[in-house]
Amino acid sequence: MSRMRTAVVGALLIAVPLVAGGFVWQNREARDGAMLFDQVLRRVSERFVDTVDATALYEKAARGLITQLNDPYTVLYTPKEFAAFTQGTNGRYAGVGMQIEDIKGNITVVKVFPNSPAAAANVAEGDRIAVIDSVSTRGWIVDSVSAKLKGEPGTRVRVRFVRPGVPEMISATFTRATIHIPAVPFVTMLEGGIGYIPVQGFNETSSAETIRGIQQLQREGMKSLILDLRGNPGGILDEAFVMSNLFLPKGKEILTYRGRAEMNQQFIAQEDPMVPTMPLVVLVDDGSASASEIVAGALQDHDRALIVGTTSYGKGLVQSLFRLDGGYAMKMTTAKWFTPSGRSIQRPRKFVNGRFVEEEAPDSMETDSAHKARPAFRSDAGRVIYGGGGIAPDIMVRPDTLTTLEQKAARQLAPKGQEAFSTLSQFAEELRPQVKSTGFVVTPAWREEYYRRIVAAKVPVDSATYFAAPGYFDRLIGNRVARAVYGDSTVAKRQFGEDPQMQKAIEMLRRGSTQSALFAMIGSSKQPAPQRP
Repeated sequence: MSRMRTAVVGALLIAVPLVAGGFVWQNREARDGAMLFDQVLRRVSERFVDTVDATALYEKAARGLITQLNDPYTVLYTPKEFAAFTQGTNGRYAGVGMQIEDIKGNITVVKVFPNSPAAAANVAEGDRIAVIDSVSTRGWIVDSVSAKLKGEPGTRVRVRFVRPGVPEMISATFTRATIHIPAVPFVTMLEGGIGYIPVQGFNETSSAETIRGIQQLQREGMKSLILDLRGNPGGILDEAFVMSNLFLPKGKEILTYRGRAEMNQQFIAQEDPMVPTMPLVVLVDDGSASASEIVAGALQDHDRALIVGTTSYGKGLVQSLFRLDGGYAMKMTTAKWFTPSGRSIQRPRKFVNGRFVEEEAPDSMETDSAHKARPAFRSDAGRVIYGGGGIAPDIMVRPDTLTTLEQKAARQLAPKGQEAFSTLSQFAEELRPQVKSTGFVVTPAWREEYYRRIVAAKVPVDSATYFAAPGYFDRLIGNRVARAVYGDSTVAKRQFGEDPQMQKAIEMLRRGSTQSALFAMIGSSKQPAPQRP
């Protein structure tokens, strides 16, 4: 499936003539402003009490300008920050394929990526990196270890690990390779031919991974599909267009965005859909943002998917990336986007003390009356859908909350969360030989042993609280053991039974054999038009 182009892929470098050391401007206001900036910059450079590097001074001035835009999504990246941003969007880097964290002073493996050199060498979660190329990592920070492990593909790095319960260090020599961080970590088939695809982000390969997942599930006899966009923060616009086009007919509008006159653009599905009529449920929550909302909004507007969960994040802005001299880059808001029905889903926010803060308090209860107070629109088939902040689901299902005792237990774990996680990872590795099937049950002996270990690790959980919340700790232990033995898909299946949003999606797909039937079950005022292949 071909990709559509993004509207802005870079910035044009405009040559500005210089005259007698000053700029030529089109109006007096601009000239006076430039003179003021030049005078302030010169005085600070010459007379400020501390010497300020000229390059640093210009960077600070640029950051100050961006801060004054009062837009939390416009950012200036240093070369190092831009490299990290690029890694996040293309989903690739060159290394050995391990995610590491500093846990109680030890650089510890917390995830091993599939099909990586680390996976091939049987590196396990909980392993501690002790030596890299004959140099001890004692006292190193995570960034230093990460930088040492990364390098050019094809080069080698020697690492020695400490594994709990193993007396001798484990040695491995890795040949660095291009590591792919999957947007779709797994796909799985549920009873009744219901396929499940979680999409964790929109990087350069997310639509291709989704296509492969659909193909795999179709070979397994998929009859309906759950597309899980919960917690998906978005990413590349192109990927959202292609993802939407997997389900929408050629010629259907996906979105429009409006900025300055030359930025206004409409995006249309360019290909025949891969899955034109199969019943589809999309899961969203308050962590579904940006590109996730583009997909959910387009599918909702065209009556192609039933949206289940809680109201999405509400990011209806478009950012364009501009490469600057010296390896710098700027991500800047250049437009607002609108769903095919004309909805803006932008929720106003400001950036305060490093956090996004909503300018108006959200309706935490997601009541019908609050929804009806939002701008109302119509889907293709005439169903009422709502604009305003975020994508409002067709079926509102709030996630389960912890009991009072479970919340108390979680609060006690929090201050020593890394130690609790590391201890659990090590314990799970030791339990692997005891697990014979995916339906294993956490035993009281496991629960008691984990308590003994976290007490030894000085995690401040008192026995009364711990043993009063057995379900909470059984879930923690069971999920970690399942991941260690069987991988993420088994963990997900174990969690589905305690996930009310997922249970509602499964219930709807078991009851409705067509997309029209799904909408009929929720009492839509008008039935969606038949889907065209």
